[in-house]
Amino acid sequence: MKSFQYLRPETLNDALVMLEQFGDSAKPLLGGTDLITRIQRGQADLNAVIDLKHVQDISSSIEAGTSMITVGARVVLSDLVRNEHVQKFFPALVDAASTVGSIQIRNRATLVGNICNASPAADTVPTLIVYRASVTVAGTEVKRSVPLKDFFLGPGKTVCGPSELVISVHIPLPGKPFGAAFGRLTRRKGVDLATINMACGIDAKSITTFVFGAVGPTPITTSDESGNLAKTDLPESQRDEILKSLIHQTSPISDVRAGKNYRQATLLSIGRRVLFQAQQRYHLQAG
Repeated sequence: MKSFQYLRPETLNDALVMLEQFGDSAKPLLGGTDLITRIQRGQADLNAVIDLKHVQDISSSIEAGTSMITVGARVVLSDLVRNEHVQKFFPALVDAASTVGSIQIRNRATLVGNICNASPAADTVPTLIVYRASVTVAGTEVKRSVPLKDFFLGPGKTVCGPSELVISVHIPLPGKPFGAAFGRLTRRKGVDLATINMACGIDAKSITTFVFGAVGPTPITTSDESGNLAKTDLPESQRDEILKSLIHQTSPISDVRAGKNYRQATLLSIGRRVLFQAQQRYHLQAG
């Protein structure tokens, strides 16, 4: 394993200066559940690892405001899952975060890390996009807000530059009834990456949005704006026809976890289940 510098800044500005100094040869460390594995396997050619766990400018709390919830970059998934505000307003995110790794991994892994790793199979990402989340990206000069749906460029690649850090995630509170659900398929029960995953959201205008993961280089977002898919009494044949038209926009591949055709086939069956649960949650809120 190649040797590298271990740096532990205490301010955000110091962390950003270090990233600017080392450029692409440095990586930030939060939970480290993905980064450390890559380092051990010799897959990360680094000159520096910058530990952000002691940066006081980066929050480790979840703040509930009047219009949104803000999740700091140091918040681990276990704390996210247990948070009462997240449980109340974003149950699909709780479902998704609860599937990431094991409890030991969730005690270390952060929501921001799961996002910035930019894995096409990241489980929290489809639900966050359905909930219209955005991230705050900080650089040495400015901070900018990026909708999560526009954040990913490809596997392991995001719009975040080498001297920038994501410091928080922002999820707007639903002002009107909104139902969302998450589903995934893996090779086995236990700790495994998703073969496919997805989230479904139904809003007050009866627009149904699906975000598919692990079936393309980035999450794939597609919507039924006709209002038909939101109807609980829609005949199965019509429901499946609409679902198939949405699934047609995915581009699954064959790899060690599943073949292309298997992924394509299971998208429909998982999609039915996720849609049904999203409908139930919507009508529960709508009364």
